[in-house]
Amino acid sequence: MARSTLSIKRRALAAVAGGASLAIVLTACSGSGDGGDAGDTEAATADCAAYEEYGDLSGKTVSVYTTIVDTEAEQQQESYKPFEDCTGATIKYEGSKEFEAQLPIRIQSGSAPDIAYIPQPGFLKSLVQDYPDAILPVGDAASANVDEFYTESWRDYGTVDGTLYATPLGANVKSFVWYSPAMFEDAGYEIPTTWDELIALSDQIVEDNPDGEIKPWCAGIGSGEATGWPATDWMEDVVLRTAGPDVYDQWVNHEIPFNDPQIADALATVGTVLKNDDYVNGGIGDVSSIATTEFTEGGLPILDGLCYMHRQASFYQANWPEGTTVAEDGDVFAFYFPGNDTEAKPVLGGGEFVVSFADRPEVQAFQAFLTSPEWSNAKATATPQGWISANKELDKSLLQSPIDQLSYGLLTDDSYVFRFDGSDMMPAAVGAGSFWTEMTEWIASDKSDTAVLDAIEASWPTS
Repeated sequence: MARSTLSIKRRALAAVAGGASLAIVLTACSGSGDGGDAGDTEAATADCAAYEEYGDLSGKTVSVYTTIVDTEAEQQQESYKPFEDCTGATIKYEGSKEFEAQLPIRIQSGSAPDIAYIPQPGFLKSLVQDYPDAILPVGDAASANVDEFYTESWRDYGTVDGTLYATPLGANVKSFVWYSPAMFEDAGYEIPTTWDELIALSDQIVEDNPDGEIKPWCAGIGSGEATGWPATDWMEDVVLRTAGPDVYDQWVNHEIPFNDPQIADALATVGTVLKNDDYVNGGIGDVSSIATTEFTEGGLPILDGLCYMHRQASFYQANWPEGTTVAEDGDVFAFYFPGNDTEAKPVLGGGEFVVSFADRPEVQAFQAFLTSPEWSNAKATATPQGWISANKELDKSLLQSPIDQLSYGLLTDDSYVFRFDGSDMMPAAVGAGSFWTEMTEWIASDKSDTAVLDAIEASWPTS
């Protein structure tokens, strides 16, 4: 199994600043007396009221295995403290960069963790198919939480052959264009609300900068062994806009071929931006420079006034240099990557999912906790920036980054149609293989649209 798109992308991200301490103090939740007055007891009881449904789990341990390491791992563990303090359970956390390779080995050897965080629906499907007796259907409490707190699409992404096997954890939004509010204001530019307006703005920027030193767009798709994935994100976002969500679903599930005319139209549309010498690559080079520029550096020319726009996900906020203010009135911010019209509002995104390999009460309780508003709020409190949940009852005020607040609004607004990252849904040979490499060749070697799409279609597994 090739490494998943999400975990490789995660490793490529710049480190986020250290986590904030969890604000909720629950040291009295276990009910041990320390001489506190009645008011203190009432406060502790109120703090733990939401956890009473899980029962007394004192002495119980739940093992968790994930791709999440370093600072993010510390923030994850901090977010479990209310559950541990109020139930008495202990969460044994292990993050690994070799998660995708090691999890199947652990399953085969009979040493699967109690809980694992799966970084892509495609990987989930392969695990269910390969180990149908190992991964357990989601328990009643967690399933009910998914129905109550998440949109139907998030349930669908955790479902295989009609059975819910995985519950949502974190999320991100990819349908963003980063820009400098000051540059837009100084030039008198308005944020575009349709694709046509976006192209008209790009043309206006070219006209206003005839020497070509300042370009409408800057981009980079370099990412080590995962080079090419930012170009696949461009493609996925544009398929959603030119062909629509239904065709997107057919494409991702290979119900239509990769070289279908509708997909070819989308690639040609991407080419009007990324392969347009007049549009790219501001402050960096020509079109081919996109392939050799690390995605972490692709948007930085905005800070030097050398390009106006950079299409990247919400998590790109971690890549701006220290001291950069990310806000609507700051050094940089992002606007929604517009659709064909103001009524069509597709949103591309990603996230992780929780699966269980044990049906012990404490395991089911912890999975239910991870689907609850209590966990989402604890995680938001523990994370300075770069994390959101699609849980509708997350307290938005706890999100400490303006771009996270904007992302959460898109994820939970019913007028926007969410679709999961296509490469994360496809078989690994395509989604983390030919799709990446062929899009890189499309940029680096000017490989033709037809040759690229035909090659990816030929790589699709036949069984």
